[in-house]
Amino acid sequence: MEPRPRSFYILSAFFALFILFLYGPTLTIGILSFQGEGGGLTFPMRGVSLYWFYDLFEQQAVGDIWGSFRRSFVLGLMVMVVTVVVSVMGGLAFRRKFPGSNILFYLIITSLVIPSILISLGVGLLFSQSGLDVHWSTSGFGAQLTWTLPFGLLIMFAVFNRFDKSYEEAARDLGSTPWQTLRHVVLPIIAPSLIGVALFGFTLSYDEFARTLLTSGSYNTLPLEIYGMTTNVTSPVLYALGTLTTVFSLIIIGAFLFVALIANKRRARQDSDAGKGHL
Repeated sequence: MEPRPRSFYILSAFFALFILFLYGPTLTIGILSFQGEGGGLTFPMRGVSLYWFYDLFEQQAVGDIWGSFRRSFVLGLMVMVVTVVVSVMGGLAFRRKFPGSNILFYLIITSLVIPSILISLGVGLLFSQSGLDVHWSTSGFGAQLTWTLPFGLLIMFAVFNRFDKSYEEAARDLGSTPWQTLRHVVLPIIAPSLIGVALFGFTLSYDEFARTLLTSGSYNTLPLEIYGMTTNVTSPVLYALGTLTTVFSLIIIGAFLFVALIANKRRARQDSDAGKGHL
């Protein structure tokens, strides 16, 4: 076996440092959240226990944690549904060139490069000057869509650019209506991508801070609540909350990946059955 070149070890060390830099803060918070009752916000740890997790569930003085969690969860679901629906509709619309399509595409992408805090400020001012309530479910919802929709549309553009139109043509030749073709042919084929768009929509909304800062009104979402806690909570209960929210995010991602795996297996089975039918 030939010895590995020196560049391999240099690049491996660089990659290991990158991984440490990427996940080190999250691991540090997770470790510090398991301190004993006399623990503080820094190392060294003072014992190991689940005290701060129990304290998080029992203590009411740390803020509106569970209310903010419910609001973030509901808002994430709202953003996810709208992102999936609009992204699919936009992807279908952009399959054919129409007047102004290029300008519209660049307008969509522009919202990604505008500073998020300016988006938040603009949407908040728009609602307040129009006499509408600035609320997490209205202005906050709209501000977050400016963040999630471009990602969803970009994914759908990529999906439909490599979509084989012969499946649709075959369905129409067999007498399917446009709606039947969309429902029974197009959507099942792109289902894994739709799950990816849904995952993007929910996770980007769930932890969005800047675009919600000036558009949530008098009720905080979870990221805003955690930010507020950093100014008045000086115990590892804050780390316990961070650990739980991280675990929840991983569970959500795992659930989406599981659904995507099931969808892929079902599609593979259907393709196999169709191949056997032709034989």
